[in-house]
Formats: sequence, C-alpha cells, structure tokens
Amino acid sequence: MAAKEALGEYHRRRDFSRTREPRGDGEAGSGKGGRPSFVVQIHDASSMHFDFRLEADGVLKSWAIPKGPSDDPHDKRLAMPTEDHPLDYRDFEGTIAAGEYGAGAVIVWDEGTYQNVTEDRRGRPVTVADAVEKGHVSFRLAGHKLHGGYSLTRIRGREGEREAWLLVKRADGQADRRATPDPRRARSALSGRTLAQIRAAAEAGEAATWSSDGPAS
Repeated sequence: MAAKEALGEYHRRRDFSRTREPRGDGEAGSGKGGRPSFVVQIHDASSMHFDFRLEADGVLKSWAIPKGPSDDPHDKRLAMPTEDHPLDYRDFEGTIAAGEYGAGAVIVWDEGTYQNVTEDRRGRPVTVADAVEKGHVSFRLAGHKLHGGYSLTRIRGREGEREAWLLVKRADGQADRRATPDPRRARSALSGRTLAQIRAAAEAGEAATWSSDGPAS
C-alpha cells in the first residue's frame, strides 16, 4: 500500500488548520545510517499512554501502549493498534489543541533505529508490513532508553473483534527489571522537557513543538 493511501485515516481524523501535527506531505528519510526508525511518544490525551511506532513501507506503524514498554521479559504489555502515522511524526513534540482528535501534550520519550529480525517457519526473513499483517513482528531496538530484542504479537482481532497485541521484551543481554518511568515525570529524549513543561510553554504562547534545529525554548 502506498504511504499516501495508508495515511488516509490519519488525515481524516485531523483538522490541520487547528493542529500542528505534521501532514506527512513531504519526503522524510529513514533513520540513522539508512536503518528504519522507531519512536515512543508519551501522549497525555483523554487517557495517558505511550505510542509505539515502527517505520515500515514509508509510514509509522503504530500501537498505543497504556503502561508503556518494559525492559523486563516477564512483563506483557497490552498494545492497541492505531492508524498509520507519517514518518515526520517521529519528531513531533508539542500540544494538540482542545477539541481535536488526541487533544493533549506529547513528548518523544525515546527514539532511534531498529532491525527487523522476523522470520517465517522456514527461517526466511519477513518484511515488517507482512509481519504486521500476519500478527507477529520481532525486532531489535537501538534507542536512547530501549535496547535489544522485542516482539509484538497479535492476541485478538479476528472475525470483527477489535485488535489487541502484546509487546514483550526478549530475554537477552539488554533485559532488565527496571520499572517503566512515571509518564508525568519522564523527560523527552529530544528536548529534555516533561509533559508539564510542554503544556506550560503552550499556555505561555511559546513554540512547544520541537524541530530538528534544536529543542523549543
């Protein structure tokens, strides 16, 4: 599916005259060194959650994770799929206006690149897009905070049910027992700001959206 077609639902839900979220009309490159990118954003919307996104086929495949990713292989974190997002959304940090879809503050909690290691039963590589369609993706993250192997597995969603997945850390050298941080105290990997600081900047009329030129002041 072409990226423009894949973003149809994303565009349908947003009024870009009122939100500063990226439209995704331009070209956005892959992650560092040509590797695909990932991003984890904390979103203080109607309910606080983490948004986990993997670059694939020119878009960000996205899941909302209420409790956030974990370094502990014993934790099985519920992940609810959401609409595909444009690649330039990986740098979005700011506030979504009241009354708009997803209204609230957003920070980039972690970002980096990843390696797809999904294989079929014969050990042949499977693309991320095909893996998502089939319901299981395995990958290795190289972020500021998340590292090593993870998997996303669909546990529900056939025959008209709403899809549900699980995000689980692999038992590798990067596994740990650290707790997922309190999202209200967590700081952005890009700007160093908390959600409260992003909101305060917006209320003060400052530019609360981070850009590649540096963090918002």
